[in-house]
Amino acid sequence: MLSRRSAPPFVKQIGRSVTRQVGLATSGARMLPGFLLVGTQRGGTTSLWRALTAHPAVVPPLFHKGVHYFDVNYARGRHWYRGHFPVRALATRRASAPPVTGESAGYYMHHPLAPGRIAKDLPGVRLLVVLRDPVERAYSAHMHELARGFETEPFERALELESQRLDGELARIEADPGYLSHSHRHHSYVDRGHYADQLDRLFTLFGRDRVHVLFAEDLFAGFEREYDRILAFLGLPSWCPAALGRDNARPRSPMPESVRRDLDDHFLPYDERLARLLGVVPPWRR
Repeated sequence: MLSRRSAPPFVKQIGRSVTRQVGLATSGARMLPGFLLVGTQRGGTTSLWRALTAHPAVVPPLFHKGVHYFDVNYARGRHWYRGHFPVRALATRRASAPPVTGESAGYYMHHPLAPGRIAKDLPGVRLLVVLRDPVERAYSAHMHELARGFETEPFERALELESQRLDGELARIEADPGYLSHSHRHHSYVDRGHYADQLDRLFTLFGRDRVHVLFAEDLFAGFEREYDRILAFLGLPSWCPAALGRDNARPRSPMPESVRRDLDDHFLPYDERLARLLGVVPPWRR
């Protein structure tokens, strides 16, 4: 018998389709997220997600770490979304503490409509935000999009094209909630690094007490300390996981120093605003 990991893609697709139909039919018995890991993309979210779902009280969604409901699948409806999560009665029996579920989708933080949708549909949810040096994040995101086939241009050219690619896209998304912008999702290398703008919106919608912001650099340098703070924020029992792995990393050549300097200069005023907003200097500026 084929294992889930070794099964051909079409077998996995059929299995997921059937399971989603079952999930939709039983959505009323299923959990809704108590927390969302909303970004940032290429900021260490995959590593943190795996550490969180290792906790005995955390039960993940059924298929992927991110359902991407609030950004690109919102038209599918609330029952479709809820069908992706565990049945509460089963999760309660399996967990050693009152169970909580969640998901991780790095586009939620950047998408202009997603935060408002989350606030409306999940009024008690808690948000986790991982920030990374925006220069390194941009370069990593470009390599990621190249590998997935969503980018064809080299990094320097992609940076030159970004403003043209994004021109008018934000207004189109806001004017037409069903519009899916390829470039806003896949080519926002610099724009996603304007963290203070995105956090301002989250703080306004959810309040600071329901948004926990941490830095990827601090997470990887002092995992146990940061993990304990996250568990306290989520109201989960203290627990000692294995060491944090660097998941989803991609090999890459060094960034040209001239490009690094230009990006560093560009992000300086944004990082200064971020420091004022959070009351702490981000590690890449210390």
